[in-house]
Amino acid sequence: GVGAGGRRGRRAAILAGCLPCCVDPSQRAAGFKEVFSIVVFGSIVNEGYLNNNSGGEKFCIYNRNPSACSYGVAVGVLAFLTCLLYLALDVYFPQISSVKDRKKAVLSDIGVSAFWAFLWFVGFCFLANQWQVSKPKDNPMNEGTDAARAAITFSFFSIFTWSLTAALAVRRFKDLTFQEEYSTLFPASAQP
Repeated sequence: GVGAGGRRGRRAAILAGCLPCCVDPSQRAAGFKEVFSIVVFGSIVNEGYLNNNSGGEKFCIYNRNPSACSYGVAVGVLAFLTCLLYLALDVYFPQISSVKDRKKAVLSDIGVSAFWAFLWFVGFCFLANQWQVSKPKDNPMNEGTDAARAAITFSFFSIFTWSLTAALAVRRFKDLTFQEEYSTLFPASAQP
């Protein structure tokens, strides 16, 4: 019979085969990035706009600044789409045979991830600042305050997930560079 260790090993192999996102750290970070971006733009779209007391027009909960809400929604949606694009690239990556093409893909991942970390930093600072200077008289019932805080919080978390993705891509790039140098120094020879 198979002992407990064998069953655990088999379960781990099944898990690794069926759920690669639960094994690879870059895939795990990608999952967090997607969730965080959905939380940010979803919070702002659902509860980031309040009705004006005097009329039917809506205003942004962040200091009545429509740019703050627009920036949060735009960054959230575009970050989510970027996550999907790089998820597709991660699925296709093992099929790329050329090391140079793999290096280009990883370099683009480094650049894009660093760029998004910067955009999330700007978004966090912008939303936090606009939230800080918001006037209590604009929202006496405190409607949507939890959603506004959630968008700020997950913007902050997104800085680190995108930075982590960039760091993991740098490590992946170093591995590819080593692989290329190794194959140059020790070419595969035909074995009889």
